[in-house]
Amino acid sequence: MPSASRSILINRPVSEVFTFFADAENDTHWRTGVKEIKREGELGVGVRYRQRVSGSGGRTIAADTEVTAYEPNRHVAFRVTAGPVRPSGDYTFEPSGNGTKVTFTLGVELSGLKKFFMSKAVQKTMNAEVAGLDRAKTVLESRD
Repeated sequence: MPSASRSILINRPVSEVFTFFADAENDTHWRTGVKEIKREGELGVGVRYRQRVSGSGGRTIAADTEVTAYEPNRHVAFRVTAGPVRPSGDYTFEPSGNGTKVTFTLGVELSGLKKFFMSKAVQKTMNAEVAGLDRAKTVLESRD
């Protein structure tokens, strides 16, 4: 099962960091593969995002998501509902000194031919996604 997890300390208050990550429309600021994303509804459990991301061969693919958990200033989880691979993801937020510890986790079950042909590529993509926390840190810490 491909999976990836990473934690990072962002020197901003929990409320600010949570607000940034909880609204996936901010993903274009730090996730390089997101080409467009649009929220459909109010923030909270059940909200959906229509998302287009970079795919193989330079094409753009659907990767719509749905929020499955939403605890202000503590936790957001989602699952991908469209696209060839449909991982689940999770963010947790903890106060740490004058900042916020963010942990981002992704995982997906692959079976059959997808498992055989796609596991390595999916793992590589997941590793890149959680590594993107460095860009999110830069974006958040550069705000006035």
